[in-house]
Amino acid sequence: MNILITGASKGIGNAIAKELQDIGEVFVTGRNEQALTACNAKGFCVCDLSKDINTLAKFIVDKNIDVLINNAGEYIYGGLETLETADIQRIYQTNLVAPAYLISKAIPHMKDQRWGRIINIGSISGVMGEAYASVYSSSKSGLIGLTKALALELAEYEITVNTINPGWVETELGMNSIEDSEFSKDEILQCIPQKRFVKPEEVAKLCKYLISSDAKGITGQSINLCAGLSVGI
Repeated sequence: MNILITGASKGIGNAIAKELQDIGEVFVTGRNEQALTACNAKGFCVCDLSKDINTLAKFIVDKNIDVLINNAGEYIYGGLETLETADIQRIYQTNLVAPAYLISKAIPHMKDQRWGRIINIGSISGVMGEAYASVYSSSKSGLIGLTKALALELAEYEITVNTINPGWVETELGMNSIEDSEFSKDEILQCIPQKRFVKPEEVAKLCKYLISSDAKGITGQSINLCAGLSVGI
């Protein structure tokens, strides 16, 4: 089993890379070569998903990737009218366009062997919406639509496609997004039913389950892993 995780240099992606090393050959990609080397993966490809991703697309084909985990993402906070065009394009390119393109490169091999797993790491903001994060929210919402449509297209080939939507996660990205917002860490915790942040390892273990044969009937799903945040307050 050849597994590729995008955005694996830190946070959720790094936790996933560590968790999956006992079930297959793990390959990673990200922008920081030194951090990727520290993952102890089978191999890596240095790539910025907001720019040229043709090298990574070739990497997917060459390595016969049959488990693709689109984890890399970027967050931006602010009113839509305050954002530069370049910022809007960068967020959509990283969070939605790149995953779709990378999936398109992995599908032929998965179809040939009549098996595959595609897992997109979305966000609870793509399910519920987040004020002043409209570009981020809509890019993650787009992943859910992509997941549902592809699950229908690929079901007969025993390829499953699912999205995991983490809530507030205890990562550098998650904590930085708190600093960018108008709320304090304590105020955000009070809005989470379980009064805690999700651990990256929780997302990693859910990925592992979705890859397993026990989860072969789960496809086209948008799974909220958010400590109850999506239920209400």
